[in-house]
Amino acid sequence: MLVGVLLAPSGMGAAQDVTVPIHQFIDGFNKGDTKSAYAAYAAGDIAIVDEFAPHRWVGPHAPQEWAADYDKHAQATGVSDGIVKYGAPTRTEIEGDAAYVIVPTTYLYKERGQPTAEEGQMTFVLHAEAGGWKIRNWTWSGVKPHPAK
Repeated sequence: MLVGVLLAPSGMGAAQDVTVPIHQFIDGFNKGDTKSAYAAYAAGDIAIVDEFAPHRWVGPHAPQEWAADYDKHAQATGVSDGIVKYGAPTRTEIEGDAAYVIVPTTYLYKERGQPTAEEGQMTFVLHAEAGGWKIRNWTWSGVKPHPAK
């Protein structure tokens, strides 16, 4: 019985939909709701890889550092109105309390007033915790920005 109690937190998280924190993070980003977006992350070290410098953020404050650098990059390049549209995962692998999920995405924004698009994907690594799945890592991979159609 003690083993069941000790393993329950991982099992509880694993039983929940692994896409919940992914949607929470992206929807929070789209709405400018950083509190909700940050709540999708696990405690401890996080790793993020994205297309703008410095390209890699690692540590317990990686989400906040990424957001600050995103804002600096957006201001420097004239990016506004950024939103990420996403589809159903194209791949989901769950082993115990770890998950690997690939989500097709399109990043839409204006660059100096011009509608711009980038099709790509986000790859997430998640961890099952007592409250559900949480994001440990993510990376963005996309095509070169081009005029939105």
